[in-house]
Amino acid sequence: MAEPMPVNQSVENLNIGSQELLLTPEEIHRALPLSEAARDTVIVGRKVIEDILDRRDPRVFLVVGPCSVHDPEQAMDYARRLRALADEVRDTVFVVMRVYFEKPRTTVGWKGLINDPDMDDSFQIEKGLQLARKLLLDIGDMGLPTGTEALDPITPQYLQDLISWTAIGARTTESQTHREMASGLSTPVGFKNGTDGSLDVAINALHSVAKPHSFLGINAQGQCAITRTRGNGYGHVVLRGGGGKANYDSVSIALCEQELIRAGLPTNIVVDCSHANSSKDPAVQPLVMEDIVNQIRDGNRSIVGMMVESNINWGSQKLTGNPADLKYGVSITDACIDWETTERSVREMAEQLRDVLPRRLEQA
Repeated sequence: MAEPMPVNQSVENLNIGSQELLLTPEEIHRALPLSEAARDTVIVGRKVIEDILDRRDPRVFLVVGPCSVHDPEQAMDYARRLRALADEVRDTVFVVMRVYFEKPRTTVGWKGLINDPDMDDSFQIEKGLQLARKLLLDIGDMGLPTGTEALDPITPQYLQDLISWTAIGARTTESQTHREMASGLSTPVGFKNGTDGSLDVAINALHSVAKPHSFLGINAQGQCAITRTRGNGYGHVVLRGGGGKANYDSVSIALCEQELIRAGLPTNIVVDCSHANSSKDPAVQPLVMEDIVNQIRDGNRSIVGMMVESNINWGSQKLTGNPADLKYGVSITDACIDWETTERSVREMAEQLRDVLPRRLEQA
């Protein structure tokens, strides 16, 4: 006969080592308030992207920047360069800086600036949130809109007021939690196709995100709250390839258009020039950009934007025990093209599309 269990034996939190109280979104907002200049940047950035998706603005938008931010000073160096380039091509390309703070992992690895800002597994998350918010404020004050991936459903309460465009990644597009969260975000949201290259999960996500949802979240005071959303009407698909295949070619684009039409959704397509579409080889990204430009010049009207992983210097490097040993401006996650290649590719894109894009409004 089994011995009776002790009455006072714990049955919860058995695998929790510790918990620490975190500053609330309201407290971090108070410490790092939204400036008037940054607010204007966000408002304009969101409105332009919405107008592009609604075909009121003939330009394409380009989300470009490091695969992940690991050093805010280097990110600001990149932002200053990008701000000048954005001004140069603004009549044709609306530039949004990619500022990714959270990295999904298949197994383990560095999870991004918010989770581990010191890159030493100390997980100073409160410090990471403050660093991330300060960087977004500084970039916004420059007049450069930013885009990021929403990975953790808590983080948007801390940062979303500074973001103009949001991505839901291939690993989380199928997640109900992320679809619900995206239905309440204040930005246009791009849903990537699945890691196997299929469109089904992204199209299902677009239907879901447009609808109201009710779910558990936190409010500005950090309290658990029943969150009720209105639905987000600016969801769109992001093609990033998958299953060992690219999906940016004209046939794949046409098939995606057909699927969107069949689903009763707007034919708005953003192409991620990296990931499976470049076989994770940064040298392929400019070639993907060229192909997309040629498709638009040949009459395509569904491609409204592109994503490019770019940094100050080429390639990637491993994160070792001493962050001080890292090379300047080189990604510690996916390999990126360098600044010179970025500048040349964006200028060429703008030049090739300058006389073509206005015709899209004439044909609407």
